Amino acid sequence: MSASRSSNVARLLSRSARLASPRVAGASARHIATARLVAVRPSATQRFGSVGAQQSVKTRKYSSKSYPDHQLVGMPALSPTMTQGNVGQWQKSVGDKIEPGDVLVEIETDKAQMDFEFQDEGYLAKILAPSGTKDLAIDAPVAIIVENESDVAAFADYSADQAKSPAAPAAQESAAAPAEVETKKPAAAKKQDAPSSDGGRVFASPMAKTIAKEKNVDLAQIKGSGPRGRIVKADIEEYLASGASTKAATAPAAAAAPAAPKAAPKAAQAATSGAAGFTDIPLTNMRKVIASRLTEAKSTVPHYYLTQNIAMDKVNKLRQSLNTAANGTYKLSVNDFVIKAAASALRDVPEVNSSWQGEFIRQHHHADIAVAAATPAGLITPIVRACDAKGLKTISADVRELVTRARANKLKPEEFQGGSFTISNLGMYGISSFSAIINAPHSAILSVGAAEPRLVPDEDAEKGFSVSQVMSVQLSADHRVVDGAIGAQFLKAFKGYLENPLTLLL
Repeated sequence: MSASRSSNVARLLSRSARLASPRVAGASARHIATARLVAVRPSATQRFGSVGAQQSVKTRKYSSKSYPDHQLVGMPALSPTMTQGNVGQWQKSVGDKIEPGDVLVEIETDKAQMDFEFQDEGYLAKILAPSGTKDLAIDAPVAIIVENESDVAAFADYSADQAKSPAAPAAQESAAAPAEVETKKPAAAKKQDAPSSDGGRVFASPMAKTIAKEKNVDLAQIKGSGPRGRIVKADIEEYLASGASTKAATAPAAAAAPAAPKAAPKAAQAATSGAAGFTDIPLTNMRKVIASRLTEAKSTVPHYYLTQNIAMDKVNKLRQSLNTAANGTYKLSVNDFVIKAAASALRDVPEVNSSWQGEFIRQHHHADIAVAAATPAGLITPIVRACDAKGLKTISADVRELVTRARANKLKPEEFQGGSFTISNLGMYGISSFSAIINAPHSAILSVGAAEPRLVPDEDAEKGFSVSQVMSVQLSADHRVVDGAIGAQFLKAFKGYLENPLTLLL
């Protein structure tokens, strides 16, 4: 038993050494070409805009008799939750020289549109994913980079299919391989025919699994074209377009239902020009994430709601006085006072300034408030950091800058990820009150309505009442983190700051 185990360990070590160094003496040309990674460069780092934190983006270097040495650049992961992306405007053209830090292409992630800065040098030899390409999985090939400008022309006819199947040129080279290598071809071919399964498991991208589930497609019947036989979205579309799925359907209605997702835009155009009376709008990555996160939050987070009415007369007077004294250098909004009051209340009731982390509750030391902002692409929540330590003027300037850049898709990831509390204000649209969905993992979100004139008791008034501008707010809280009494304490403190706004200046 011991001798057998030692023998197995020796074989594994020998195999690992061969895979780690495919250019060993005596290795055949076919072996080298089909090893996929002939040499792996140190990972190029990618930045979004001027983000300080960097993430790694793997670029693979290939070599074969058909093409010069080149790097295959894959779709980068620009956010922790990103599984696929859309290709925006290319900032470089084929043949352009690339310096470290140059913006290669704009990428639409699940959060926003970001610049992909390439941290290597070379020449852009081929664009494999043109502008407008949608739903590319992470690491899917988007471009070819070469070191020498003279090698660019060699990739004029290079296609994305060749990038996905690097074994193709290897098959051509294998004809010149020694006879002893030919004896190994059947085993290698068998391995490539069904690399998508391992002990009954089928390897597929998240998008492919989703489409297969929606269209009732058995993934075991599909041969993957992705890396190592992985089933990708294009494989599902091809399978559906071929009509293979209709043969397996049991009902005529079910047979007519499947349709390739790529045909969706055409169907939308047909609907607008015909008499169908509707338009199908393709989902952006951002809209998909919004739908997924809010559905998850509403389904899994135990919401409860508390409402409070607040007299805003003193805030309005103080705001007017401060804006007049500013002489145009700044202009405070009611929302600036709301943010500052919320930050002060979070400091007084820190239990609300917490987030649910599954196995524990994280209580934050600063009030990092996410402010919901509507953009053409959808809702995004840029974060105003450490509001408890900032004055009204600074908060106002930060909010304006963040919202402006959010609507221009110029936010950095750290500017909309994280935070400890959320505020959603629809008062400017005339909405008196509403119930907001918690922005998980935050424990609460404050929905703010418009201030409206109401009659309120007033002992100093001759008639015993007066007209006051009253604003309704509602706190949506996660009962796993914030108990009802704690939520009530927060709203009481919040109301106190707004009804006595001079305390915000202390």
